[in-house]
Amino acid sequence: MTTLTARPNTALLVIDVQVAVVADAHARDAVVGNIAGLVDRAREQATPVIWVQHSDDNVAQESEGWQIVPELAPREPEALVRKRFGDSFDDTNLEDLLAEAGVGHLVVVGASTDVCIRSTIHGGLVRGYDVTLVGDAHTTVDLSQWGAPPPEQVIAHTNLYWKHHESPGRTADVVETKEISFGN
Repeated sequence: MTTLTARPNTALLVIDVQVAVVADAHARDAVVGNIAGLVDRAREQATPVIWVQHSDDNVAQESEGWQIVPELAPREPEALVRKRFGDSFDDTNLEDLLAEAGVGHLVVVGASTDVCIRSTIHGGLVRGYDVTLVGDAHTTVDLSQWGAPPPEQVIAHTNLYWKHHESPGRTADVVETKEISFGN
């Protein structure tokens, strides 16, 4: 259980599912479809959905590539977190939003597995959150020309090590989209 006191709620954290970020991502359509289903389920169960958008020298804020993909549409009053670093907590208002909503458990989906997803799941865990990674709802691009494993191996390895990750008083887990139940 979370080490954060009086934080019994769960939030769905949708990280960087932006036009430019996922344009060439592995299994893009299947992953975006899974995320869309989770967003719908979270909304039905009154679970907060928090959208994260990354910007940097390659993805300028407010540009077409910075926008959330057309298949997904944030709604009022869902929060939008703008970030410039891999970890969605670094130099953002994410922690304040989660504290205000009494969230101690994060369900994480999005892109890119090897950077922003990994940074954020670790960032959440070290800050005291229970963190569930949805194994079939995160993706990355092929960086094998620079020596990285192919994307399907990056995703599989991230799922493997996160499922077996442990920290005192907190849980790390990996589940598939169909197994997610938001318990707010």
